[in-house]
Amino acid sequence: MSHENYDPCFPDQPVVDLYLPVWANLPAFRSKPAFIWANDAGPTSYPSLTYGELSSSVHVISCTLLSSLKRTDTVVVLCSPGLELVEIIFGCQRAGLVSVPIVPPHPSFSNENFHHLVRVLCQTKPKAAIAHSSYIANVKKSLSSPSRNKHLAELLKGLHWIPTDALKRADPKDLILGKSGSRYDGCKADEVYLIQYTSGATAIPKPVPVAAGSAAHNVRVARKARHLCAYTTIFVTRPRIWLKLITEFRATCTPVPSFALPLVVKRGGVNKGISSINLSSMKNLIIINEPIYKASVVEFLVWFAPFGLNPSSISPSYGLAENCTFVSTAWRAGFPYGFPSYNKLLPSARLAKSYAQDDEEEEIDIMVVDEESREPVEDGVEGEIWVSSPSNAAGYLGHPSLTHEGFHGRLTNKAGRSFVRTGDRGVVKGEERYLYVTGRSSDIIRTEKGQEIHPHYIETSAYDCASNLLRAGCLAAFKIGRTIALVAEMQRHECEVSLLRRLCENIRGEVLKQEKVGIGLVVLVKNGDVPKTSSGKIQRWAAKSCLMEGKMRIIMKMESGIHSNFCPSSTPRIDSNDQRGVVDGEKEAVLSFASNAQTRPSLLSFL
Repeated sequence: MSHENYDPCFPDQPVVDLYLPVWANLPAFRSKPAFIWANDAGPTSYPSLTYGELSSSVHVISCTLLSSLKRTDTVVVLCSPGLELVEIIFGCQRAGLVSVPIVPPHPSFSNENFHHLVRVLCQTKPKAAIAHSSYIANVKKSLSSPSRNKHLAELLKGLHWIPTDALKRADPKDLILGKSGSRYDGCKADEVYLIQYTSGATAIPKPVPVAAGSAAHNVRVARKARHLCAYTTIFVTRPRIWLKLITEFRATCTPVPSFALPLVVKRGGVNKGISSINLSSMKNLIIINEPIYKASVVEFLVWFAPFGLNPSSISPSYGLAENCTFVSTAWRAGFPYGFPSYNKLLPSARLAKSYAQDDEEEEIDIMVVDEESREPVEDGVEGEIWVSSPSNAAGYLGHPSLTHEGFHGRLTNKAGRSFVRTGDRGVVKGEERYLYVTGRSSDIIRTEKGQEIHPHYIETSAYDCASNLLRAGCLAAFKIGRTIALVAEMQRHECEVSLLRRLCENIRGEVLKQEKVGIGLVVLVKNGDVPKTSSGKIQRWAAKSCLMEGKMRIIMKMESGIHSNFCPSSTPRIDSNDQRGVVDGEKEAVLSFASNAQTRPSLLSFL
């Protein structure tokens, strides 16, 4: 199997952690920033870690951890995102520990904010918890209160608490890594180094143990698919400062959720005269989180092509927690003649045999399978997406039945490899065999006439008819009994009753017109009531539960167009100016901008 021996910066390594000492000893890398934590401060305030600093810090952290823990112990990491979290995860891997990173709930554990922490502690059974000393002190203070949850208190009291500020106090020169001296004693390729949780978009989050070797394979595949090299600059950050950071650091690669593109267009500041944006360095604009709507991508390109964004940088991709992160991408070097599409969507992968270029890629098999017969469907027929890859995890921790069902899918009457059943639906179209991820099996809405529709089509049609009133990405469609319901967040709730009624009627009419589906219940709710995952995905199952349990702040609901109920507040009329960016002649517009890329200045202020 060919890996990376052709590149001296990426020598073949079985686990990702082993790259750190290699890079730390290369003169070109030693003082180069490996990670930069960007925030709202000025560029001189951005904290960073060089490769040399990271390798040294990881060495100290791993040795310190092994002074009180032993290899294969599980540790819950209660640290907010940042450089310290990066150091600790690498430090745990080098110590041979299993890390479970989660966003720490407020240490008061009020407002029922601790349920995920209880889930993690019960399912992963950690020996220790790593957190900042001030957080630990506040947790212990909170646990002394008699009003605290008794089950949570018992779980937390049984942990060995390790303060982050004590992990790096030792002098690296005084430490020897592990009992074996110079021999690497961290996580081996077949050992679990991390437990990550599924997003919770379709059900309660489940723990997925990730082997160190699977993660290394996933990194190699992603790097080759996107032509990442030693000088690639990757950024992941909030949309509000995202464009600024791409410009400032000349970023070449960045992931962005598909649902964030319209928000960046709307809130990115371009229409306010900001002229310092330069996106010409971008080589891979990785579009993640299905569905990927073609119109949103094209609108984004039309808005930002004058700022140097090349259409060839667009890289729709597919991934899931059960396969580490990355599965595949639709194309490698852009699509110069306009994007292929199916039912308003862009493809997320490509299944053509000619696409595989080396042994490692041939180990990855993506199929679309009939869920009942467990046989591959013909191209053009929608089915469940199955993935077989060395990046696949082994299953869900503590869920044997779900593991058997989800991680050991086998085709009917065919021996051989097993597949992860992703729960995603997809269809393969065209000679190039592009894979379009159409939605989730568990979210499908079935009408009384037997029609099947993915809820995101209903939500998109509803939003598009009133984008000046509704919050983007904050609509959820689902079935309650025989009724199709739609819950939508309002941008503001101080509206005239007549406007709200008209809005509900327009939503029902537009969805019926566009998708041929009748909405039996439209519910308008206040800002923040539609549940989302930490990554911004709509939790339709949770929205349904909240609605049925009366946990939503309803402004108005309209049932079957017959009557409506209004929850009054104040009633000033809100601005109804349409802020949608409707793009006509999308292909011509994008190609026009692209064709002038060489003659246009990279920084423009006329938008």
